[in-house]
Amino acid sequence: MDEFYKKVADILEVDGVTGDSVLAGYPEWDSLSVLSVIAMIDSSYGINLNSTDLAGVKTAGELWQLVQARKGKQPL
Repeated sequence: MDEFYKKVADILEVDGVTGDSVLAGYPEWDSLSVLSVIAMIDSSYGINLNSTDLAGVKTAGELWQLVQARKGKQPL
């Protein structure tokens, strides 16, 4: 999970992201960042998401939960 947050922080070009971090609160969270996060999740976790999947995601923790749910490790 920490590695996931580090990758999200790298995409947003910030020092750190936690589970409580509100993604829309970062000025860097834009359509390009969304696409970069989708690509990172695909390459790192083998999960295909689209922007619609992320529409209801508010925090980095919710994004991690979505990844885990898609991997079948826990219900969404």
